[in-house]
Amino acid sequence: MKLLSDILYKAGLEEVVGTTNLAVSGIVFDSRKVKKDSLFVATRGTNTDGHAYIDTAIEAGANAIVCEEYPFNLNEKITYVKVKDTSFALGIIASNYFDTPSEKLKLVGVTGTNGKTTTVTLLYNLFKQLGYTVGLLSTVKNKIQNEVIPATHTTPDAVALNELLAKMVEKGCQYAFMEVSSHAVVQHRINGITFSGGVFTNITHDHLDYHKTFDEYIKAKKGFFDKLNDEAFALTNRDDANGKVMLQNTQAKKHTYALKNVADFKCRIIENHLSGLLLNIDGQEIWVKLIGNFNAYNVLAVYSTAVLLKQDKTNVLTALSTLNAVEGRFQQIKSTSGIIGIVDYAHTPDALKNVLETIKNIRTGNEQVITIVGCGGDRDSTKRPIMAKIACELSTKVILTSDNPRSEDPEEILNQMQKGIDPVDMKKTMRISDRKEAIRTACTFAKPGDIILVAGKGHENYQEIKGVKHPFDDFEILKETIKEQSL
Repeated sequence: MKLLSDILYKAGLEEVVGTTNLAVSGIVFDSRKVKKDSLFVATRGTNTDGHAYIDTAIEAGANAIVCEEYPFNLNEKITYVKVKDTSFALGIIASNYFDTPSEKLKLVGVTGTNGKTTTVTLLYNLFKQLGYTVGLLSTVKNKIQNEVIPATHTTPDAVALNELLAKMVEKGCQYAFMEVSSHAVVQHRINGITFSGGVFTNITHDHLDYHKTFDEYIKAKKGFFDKLNDEAFALTNRDDANGKVMLQNTQAKKHTYALKNVADFKCRIIENHLSGLLLNIDGQEIWVKLIGNFNAYNVLAVYSTAVLLKQDKTNVLTALSTLNAVEGRFQQIKSTSGIIGIVDYAHTPDALKNVLETIKNIRTGNEQVITIVGCGGDRDSTKRPIMAKIACELSTKVILTSDNPRSEDPEEILNQMQKGIDPVDMKKTMRISDRKEAIRTACTFAKPGDIILVAGKGHENYQEIKGVKHPFDDFEILKETIKEQSL
């Protein structure tokens, strides 16, 4: 229980009706989760407005309400707190309620279109290897040292986020690494959070269903760096055209990393194989088990972050050489007959291009590259034809299939993808909406030495169709099918 007066600090109060000298048992913004003496924050979402559920929350036991507009009838037993923006206030209130946990950790946020999950997971694994107690918040999973907590969003809501950070503090974590999505910035989920550093990976075409324009998407990413204080560091990819933009208004100490341009932290690829990368980082050679140019950037971002966190360079490089690829990111399997299967989360045009160009660069001869790709439903539809076009340009054969269609018709998604394919490439393209059948078909085409890429879902162990999540794991199905083909 916390006093309401204590958790309203810096929340942007405009007016209060009732007493703030009362104890609240928790903070909720979903009226269905209200318990006795809860503080209900009436936020305005994309589809619903919490102000419509204020009476429901009071009936369920809420003793205080945070709102932008008072309800028509005020309950004299309830305290009403008026603020300009409830979503903005929610993060501050949640941080106060959980005793500002981010201030008790060295917390680093990573944002960008591609590479967030790999970068934060490698950082988490690296700092564990260096002997620290560490927390992780990622698309794949959240972790408090070795305890796994399932992830539902790239960045949790403000209440869940602060609760997780508080548990990390309780368990003795010294460092924590988290993905920061553009949605989280715009929706104020990271309000009230103190970051020791921020990292920018890159920005490419994605989430325009939500942000509407690429400029708005860039502004959302930049908003994270604008919030950093002067004691934090801001580390950006100098090779990305928008890397400089991220640093324009930040108060944080500015640093850059790059493979191509002059930067504070530099890396050069010496060798690139299916077994890993030989890199020169700041004059030191290192072999890592990750593959492709895009992973050279991820490794460099991790190294740079660790150095900015005052870690010994030699210890960091030594530990980096032992780390494995992240689940669902260029995850490989090889059949006894020599067919190579790769599962990757590539679900944006740039990510798909990076993976296919990596495969192209490490091919040794006449192997076929068979790509299975789909696009998610209820998401940015403008990237669908672009992704199909990229797949066709960089593959020997392409099978268009279903990803997570959600509420959309899978066949209509495939129709939209197909519009991006040049007529000359149609002869090497198939469409099979059943994803399992698409994977099986690709395996029947493959000969020893051929490479099968299953793109789009990566680590996900489900397929969402008409609001229902069905068990589905690309890697397990590919492994099972390749094994059958080898018998």
